[in-house]
Amino acid sequence: MTPRRRPILMQLSLKMLPFSDAASADFPLSALLRLSLFQVSVGMASVLLLGTLNRVMIVELSVAAVIVAAMIALPVLIAPFRAMLGFKSDTYRSAIGWKRIPFLWFGTLWQFGGLACMPFALLVLSGDNTYDIPFAGEVLAALAFIMTGLGLHMTQTAGLALASDRATDETRPRVVALLYVMFLIGVGVSSLIIGYLLRDFTPLKLIQVVQGAAVLTAVLNVTALWKQESVAPMSAEERAAPRPLFRDAWNDYITGGQAGRLLLVVFLGAMAFNMQDVLLEPYGAEVLGLPVAGTTLLTAAWASGALAGFGLAAHWLARGINPYRMASRGILAGIAAFCCVIFAAPLDWVAMFFTGAVLIGFGGGLFSVATLMAAMSMPAKGLAGRGLALGAWGAAQATASGLSIFIGGAVRDVVNANALAGNLGVALNDAATGYSVVYHMEIGLLFLTLVVLGPLVKLVRRDPFQQQQGKARFGLAELPS
Repeated sequence: MTPRRRPILMQLSLKMLPFSDAASADFPLSALLRLSLFQVSVGMASVLLLGTLNRVMIVELSVAAVIVAAMIALPVLIAPFRAMLGFKSDTYRSAIGWKRIPFLWFGTLWQFGGLACMPFALLVLSGDNTYDIPFAGEVLAALAFIMTGLGLHMTQTAGLALASDRATDETRPRVVALLYVMFLIGVGVSSLIIGYLLRDFTPLKLIQVVQGAAVLTAVLNVTALWKQESVAPMSAEERAAPRPLFRDAWNDYITGGQAGRLLLVVFLGAMAFNMQDVLLEPYGAEVLGLPVAGTTLLTAAWASGALAGFGLAAHWLARGINPYRMASRGILAGIAAFCCVIFAAPLDWVAMFFTGAVLIGFGGGLFSVATLMAAMSMPAKGLAGRGLALGAWGAAQATASGLSIFIGGAVRDVVNANALAGNLGVALNDAATGYSVVYHMEIGLLFLTLVVLGPLVKLVRRDPFQQQQGKARFGLAELPS
């Protein structure tokens, strides 16, 4: 190979790499890919919290679904504080000038500690309590889930902010897009590996897998944050300077037109799409007879559907689609998804069940992208800006997710207790009854979301973000996970 041809071939190979155009002179591709490893650890923790562990607790450890739902909801309910965590990292002032690294580090410690303690807490929760201490299992499991959730949200918020700091204005959207794709890759790959490792479930394997995930979390996050933020010492006067108030910016945002209705749409839609989070894998195990490895694959199916939804959303957004109309398409996909899940039981059709899981991810992805795009393009005044819009959107979505997870588990327990006792008649004396009621509730919530969304569709005839930003269009890169 001649010296003249070598640079041309190297340049072509770099252009063919995914997200190679996200790098810049101050943020090379190697540093960007290394930083994105924190998203892999977050995806792995999400699989454990929302996928594998809820099925293991309900089916293998025989824990009541309402208790499992409460445990799963605890870390989700911490998510509304992500806006405050991001605000704190924005205004944090250390002697050496770091803003994001301290939050990344302590988030990693919380996440590691929660995962390290979790398997033992779950075994105590299932009834293995040698010392017979009242409510020991519930307290220990709650603490483990809270620690993991707090660490997860702190790590991800600070990591995304650090990546945004290091990127240029031109590359920032593609950088954030890469980070979100890495999150989905972490979800998909982790679900496959964890499902394989737990194919023959034993309590010892549960301890090994979850604690192995804790160690891997520490390794990935420390590798990600290493030398990512430069040292810039600050004086005592700079650290003591007054900081802006969050409530002033919030008041500016909430008075910006249709923000209240949009947040209600986000809340209802998140309730509808997330009520099944704690039930989908137990449904596959208890009703369709799937093993642990098979139900863990549901997370991979959801992630593939979400990726497809984001890809289609990118195409539609590039054409300047009405974001509220795109949200309605996501809702309709969700209605079809839950119909597939419901009919999979009487038809005993596993393929239809997995199709429903894929469509849940697809519809939820479209809905999330569309509502976030609408939130960011909504008029705001004064101190209100894009960061506050993201925080409000995330707070509404996370709060709804936590409440819906708890409600779904409670409804399933109450309905199944009456159905299996024969109180609802012979036709409904089946383990699928409680799950089916929850899925029908989700369909009803999706229709209610469409009703609330309707007036907003009429308000937007063209892409509002395009009107405000000229040629700059909103894309998947602006979506936080």
